[in-house]
Amino acid sequence: MADAFDIVVLGGGSGGYAAALRAAELGKSVALVEADKVGGTCLHRGCIPTKALLHAAELADDARESSKFGVHTTLDGIDMAGVNAYKDGVIGRLYKGLQGLVASRKVELVTGWGTLTGPRTVQVGDRTLTGENVVLASGSYARTLPGLEIGGRVITSDQALQLDWIPRRAVILGGGVIGSEFASVWRSFGAEVTIVEALPHLVPNEDEAVCKAFERAFRKRGIAFNVGVRFAGVTQSDEGVHVWLEDGTAFDADLLLVAVGRGPATSGLGFEEQGVRMDRGFVLTDERLATSVPGIYAVGDIVPGLQLAHRGFAQGIFVAEEIAGLAPAAIVESGIPRVTYSMPEVASVGLNESRAREVYGADAIETVEYNLGGNGKSQILGTQGFVKLVRQTGGPVVGVHMIGARVGELVGEAQLVVNWEAYPDDVASLIHAHPTQNEAFGEAFLALAGKPLHAHH
Repeated sequence: MADAFDIVVLGGGSGGYAAALRAAELGKSVALVEADKVGGTCLHRGCIPTKALLHAAELADDARESSKFGVHTTLDGIDMAGVNAYKDGVIGRLYKGLQGLVASRKVELVTGWGTLTGPRTVQVGDRTLTGENVVLASGSYARTLPGLEIGGRVITSDQALQLDWIPRRAVILGGGVIGSEFASVWRSFGAEVTIVEALPHLVPNEDEAVCKAFERAFRKRGIAFNVGVRFAGVTQSDEGVHVWLEDGTAFDADLLLVAVGRGPATSGLGFEEQGVRMDRGFVLTDERLATSVPGIYAVGDIVPGLQLAHRGFAQGIFVAEEIAGLAPAAIVESGIPRVTYSMPEVASVGLNESRAREVYGADAIETVEYNLGGNGKSQILGTQGFVKLVRQTGGPVVGVHMIGARVGELVGEAQLVVNWEAYPDDVASLIHAHPTQNEAFGEAFLALAGKPLHAHH
């Protein structure tokens, strides 16, 4: 049974379904192949469920700390069955809405395991789908380290999201976004948490000033961490896990969460056999997201770079428009906003200070930090942190870096500034509502423009 389409999309996660929906909007006939559920990792095992847990964790902290606002509450406990029901309810509503979108756009959803069998063909069971173009969007999986087997009390984020109990003590291997978010959740739920990170800082991809502030905040919350030291091994029993590091430090805990990043899910899908150029499982593309095989594109986590759902959405839309001949502007990787949704949150876009000095020269960069201590809404919320701006001397702002409660909601304006190459005066003249945390963003630009208001010279 052969089926012909304008575009066959292999994978129904963020990048794949975005490509399918936009292509259908542009009048293309589209087959969307997905072995599991449309929405992929982000909706079912990633962004959405973790943020639901983080919101529940925030409520636990609010209940525990409400007396400082004059509101007396008690935290009677965390009902993980109830938390998971809330989480699954959010996922279910979004999934139902996404299924409706796919159906309304007349995208043909083909359920099953798809394999690339030619430059224009994808095999799904006994169906051979042919496309004028093929979009590879097979997503990613939770990685582990060589020799570190996942099972029992050694888990990844996949199993962590399904836990129906709260560990008393947990060791988290990896202090990046995923590890830091789970550390934040479990600490709010009452667990003792230790993070192990081989690099010198937690959230190591962020600006160093943010990393240091983040570590101070975690230390204050009672989250322990060992940075700059490598994991050596783990044993487990019915009682728990015993974890040791290369420097001899050892920990006992109920669980070891392995959060060392995500790997490309490309094995056994026929990509390499059809001549698609690969590197360690990743699909290599040019800036137009075209692979080495004409007519085949790739989007999302299988393309080297930031593994973020919104990057996948943007790449999916880009590829659909590229195939339709609209010649969209290439996506600039550094212009993609990044958020860690822990307590405190971290949000950034553009270049950090050290990278900016590499690109533009050590003496060609100016920075300013506006402390949230001077921001009324942040004082009301009881949060600490700052907004840091990185500017090319005499030129535009090339990086925005923020830490504090809810700063993820400020990154929208930050990405406009960086991607539109705004100068400090361009933003300083805009009026930011008072009292909002967004006002801190405006204050930082007033300072960078040489006219600080609620900040010392």
